[in-house]
Amino acid sequence: MTTPLSVSKRPSPNSKGDGVFRTVILGLSLIIILVFLMSIYLLAKDSLPAIRQFGLGFLTQSVWNPVTQKFGAAPMIAGTLITSFAALIISVPLALASAIFVAEYAPRWLANPVSYLVELLAAVPSVVYGLWALFALKPIIQSFQLSLYTSNPDLVTRCATLRGEGRSSFACFFMPEAPVGLGLALAIIILTIMILPYTASVARDVIRLVPGDQREAMYALGATKWEVISRAILPFARAGITGGVILALGRALGETLAVAMVIGNVPELAKSIWGSTATMASMIANQFGDAQAQLHRSSIIELGLLLFFVSVVVNYSARLLIVRLTPKGIQ
Repeated sequence: MTTPLSVSKRPSPNSKGDGVFRTVILGLSLIIILVFLMSIYLLAKDSLPAIRQFGLGFLTQSVWNPVTQKFGAAPMIAGTLITSFAALIISVPLALASAIFVAEYAPRWLANPVSYLVELLAAVPSVVYGLWALFALKPIIQSFQLSLYTSNPDLVTRCATLRGEGRSSFACFFMPEAPVGLGLALAIIILTIMILPYTASVARDVIRLVPGDQREAMYALGATKWEVISRAILPFARAGITGGVILALGRALGETLAVAMVIGNVPELAKSIWGSTATMASMIANQFGDAQAQLHRSSIIELGLLLFFVSVVVNYSARLLIVRLTPKGIQ
């Protein structure tokens, strides 16, 4: 006589445990939304005096003078966008080349140490990057600027005249006003190094996740290694690579300490690639603690609101772009 096996019953969808779990998850999700909305509310509330005083002119004015209580964010907005996108343009080819080498060409004994070293760059604190830039990169840039300055005396004189008249030229954009080392170029270089591991790590992992059938099908058609990478691997991995690029861009937009240490922190538009300027994050870090007047403090908080808004727009645009680039078969 056979004894029927006892089968444990699955909990019903309306069980008490599911209800508690659903409530906890819903509460945590609402907390995230609440934090987001409260951040917007508090930033907007504290920046209201500057919004009322300057309106949309805050975005277009280039004067930032706490003495005369005149504040315009145009130089900081331009500095943030120029440093971030320039660093992104330089870092993406390097990061993509690193990812392809590690995932497709390097033997395992070499790929693992290289991957670890690239990821280690993301763990280095910003202040260490800033100090390294000051003591290692600044003297190199300063000596290069000095050689430009001394070997082109006529151009130096002409550029000084043009800048005095509020004008410039293509050649003057690459001629330093003085060989100081600090400025826009050094900030771009240090940002490039800081954001490179984000794109490289994501791209490497996404490339490794491309199904082997994709590769084998191309090899079966007689494709070369480069043709397999360019026609089978990269198109399949483009959505993930784009996500890594946007992650790096978000990191660049919000970087504060390292940039503040090397960019010069002058609230004006850079007159050359070597010129001193400021970003929104560096200006907040440098002046928030010393801002005593209400309008000055409110203007700095409005910079924070702008930076918050730019980050949200970048992340939302990234989501739309990733959805658009994701192959239909894996959506």
